[in-house]
Amino acid sequence: MALTSQALQAKPAAVADIPSWLLSFAAGYVDVVGFAALFGLFTAHVTGNFIMIGVQLIGASEGLLTKLLALPTFVVAVGCARLLETALRRRGLPAIAVLFFLEGALLAAFMATGLVAVPLTDPSAPLVVICGLLGVAAMGIQNAMSRTLLADAGPTTIMTGNTTQIVIDAVDLPGATPEARAAIRRRLGKMLPAVIGFASGAIIGAFAFKLVSFWSLALPAVLLLSLSLQHRREPHSL
Repeated sequence: MALTSQALQAKPAAVADIPSWLLSFAAGYVDVVGFAALFGLFTAHVTGNFIMIGVQLIGASEGLLTKLLALPTFVVAVGCARLLETALRRRGLPAIAVLFFLEGALLAAFMATGLVAVPLTDPSAPLVVICGLLGVAAMGIQNAMSRTLLADAGPTTIMTGNTTQIVIDAVDLPGATPEARAAIRRRLGKMLPAVIGFASGAIIGAFAFKLVSFWSLALPAVLLLSLSLQHRREPHSL
């Protein structure tokens, strides 16, 4: 029997157990490693790459090829993640575990390719481009999950919206009604940890990359693979 769109939107209770700050930490960590290692490439979101493309078109062109390919790679990763999620959920399989595994595997491949490519001197070298696109694909999967399976956790890869809402809620909180205050506190309880996690990931990722180069990506890769293992026995009940 075909599943309704409402059924496909159902989420397992286990999703609520995944702390958003942990995924934000991974996103901030991977984003800063990609930026530092790959000539200013943003892996966790594509907006920054548009800016860098504009800058490089009127000046230096380091890494332009990877940034141009980042958008189609991101789109393909998001589309494939959604198709795979839908197919797995139709069969009652643990979509969240599979997608976490794929993200972790892509991060491991990102790390391995970077280690092979070191020293990175030519931003257009095939291995350098492949390295960057693996990172973009991994973060594309997390972006897709943040809109579907992990929608209740809020954005974990882009902090602009979270930060804006935090400021608005902080301004509104003193004069809010009791009901509104409860809603504001719930939002703050979700968004504040995400912003702190992302910032912490970016700081720690920067120092880790400085110390151990691409080996630093082992931490987020293991983190995502551990989440996959943790949720492997939790199929969606549709």
